[in-house]
Amino acid sequence: MKMVLEIPDDISAELDKKLGNVAGATLEALAAAAYARDVLSLEQVRRLLGLETEWQARAVLSRHDAWPVMSVEDFRADAAELGSFRRGA
Repeated sequence: MKMVLEIPDDISAELDKKLGNVAGATLEALAAAAYARDVLSLEQVRRLLGLETEWQARAVLSRHDAWPVMSVEDFRADAAELGSFRRGA
């Protein structure tokens, strides 16, 4: 789906000045709000934002105070991944 937002020029200029990438900031805010309302999963947030890892998605969500909920399975998977990094180093 393609969306177009119309923002008045004066407001757009102010947003650009303070946020930089308005389109990116808007998409991040949408993803964080949807995640916080349990509409999107962490994996869906990652895909929506075009991020390579779930850790990057977690970082975006944390910037928006939408903290990822970790299940026991998530914790075990993260621990296993960290263990594999440690063994490889």
